[in-house]
Amino acid sequence: MQILERVGMQPRADHKPGELSEGERQRVAIARALVTDPSLVLMDEPTGNLDQTTAATILALMDELAKESACAFVIVTHDVGLAAHQDRVLKLDAGKLVEQMPAL
Repeated sequence: MQILERVGMQPRADHKPGELSEGERQRVAIARALVTDPSLVLMDEPTGNLDQTTAATILALMDELAKESACAFVIVTHDVGLAAHQDRVLKLDAGKLVEQMPAL
């Protein structure tokens, strides 16, 4: 329940998946990934279906978890803003590494 609260989903904890919006389902998926206190989380477009406010909340949570628990996040995204928020960015083109961008 603590992780659901941190992603803003505790009030909807008793709802079935069909009763949740796409963004709410995405936040629940993020909570499921984090509940076991992993050392590594792989994410594909983690903020893709979220509004800007909720996306910012999720990014802040990821930052907190990375610092608190040494959890690393590997994120695949087309979102330049999300990529700019990361410590390290690798750019792929046709499956090949074409650019390694410095930490921002």
